[in-house]
Amino acid sequence: MTIQILAPSSLMWERVAAYAEACPWNAGKTLARDMRSGAFTDWERVLAALDGERVCGYCTVTKRDCIPDVPYTPYIGFVFVDEACRGQRLSQRMIEAAIKYLASVGFDRVYLTSDHENLYEKYGFAVIDHKTAYWGGEEKIYTREI
Repeated sequence: MTIQILAPSSLMWERVAAYAEACPWNAGKTLARDMRSGAFTDWERVLAALDGERVCGYCTVTKRDCIPDVPYTPYIGFVFVDEACRGQRLSQRMIEAAIKYLASVGFDRVYLTSDHENLYEKYGFAVIDHKTAYWGGEEKIYTREI
């Protein structure tokens, strides 16, 4: 299993977009739309967990997430692992790869949003804020130093 950091010009970009669009998590459709519409610019990337050419999961590193009007950046978002591939620490591996990538482009802190309880703390994240997402749900904003 490998973690690849994908830019829009990457050969696997469309394969990951198609996988995200078809995955059972509704947010995957949003990610696929963003990937296909040119929403990823500058240093923003999609990370994919791959078993050969089979997509097993993905996450993103972006300037913004689902909370409008906050000063936080960059974000790790859209963390998803295929049900058949769970239990292999792929979320952790993708998050760590995202953090390493963000450090390489000059960041010293990272953020993510979630409504899950006690999920990201085990990866060294701490809650710093609570905000309403664009769909109206309450989300926690987490941070971690790089």
